[in-house]
Amino acid sequence: MDTELAKNLAAQRLETQLARAADIRKRSRTGAAREARLRLRTWQAARLARTHADLLADPKYAAAARFFLVDLYGPQDHVMNEEAILRVLPLMKKGLPASGLDSIADAIELDALSESLDADMALRVEGGAPYGEAYRQTGRRDDRLRQIELMRHLGVKLHTLTKAPLIGLALKALRTPAQVGGFGDMHDFLERGYSAFRQAGDARAFVEIVARREEEISSGLFSGDDSPLMA
Repeated sequence: MDTELAKNLAAQRLETQLARAADIRKRSRTGAAREARLRLRTWQAARLARTHADLLADPKYAAAARFFLVDLYGPQDHVMNEEAILRVLPLMKKGLPASGLDSIADAIELDALSESLDADMALRVEGGAPYGEAYRQTGRRDDRLRQIELMRHLGVKLHTLTKAPLIGLALKALRTPAQVGGFGDMHDFLERGYSAFRQAGDARAFVEIVARREEEISSGLFSGDDSPLMA
């Protein structure tokens, strides 16, 4: 695919996901819904740390594991200024390859989808439903699979970025414009991912381990097996 066309398509996807993420956050990060979401995500982060404790303890994969558990699934709010990102999108298109823009779009779509799923889960859990039961009541099996697939896509793209010539310099050059332009958090996210995946070497094996474990847990939960939640 032509480089410029690939960049334009990635930028269009990024814009679409930004609008979706903004709408979901507006509904899920206010009042009681926000507090319920934070409690749910704190519990989920602890479960993920138990499930992937071996990866967190592995010197090769520890940084990548922390990136996934903290940046992608952590309880903290990801502050994104949609207007600022759109304003500097031409700069991003100039300084990043299509795979870099796609990585950001993946991250935004993953964040939006996770917000939506968590919003459906949180009120059920707050109402007294055990996590596994709330998971099944929420349903949305296809969205659960998409959530894991986005994680897989993002991990592979970050791995690809670590192999791209001069991408590290490009990210460094964008650091100050990102801070000034209001998308510093998203740029920092991309830099942390780039650094973590460089340390992991061939990170595709790591990504596949995490994805397959989460797929198995999701399938088990939908089948009524809650035992992985207690491991």
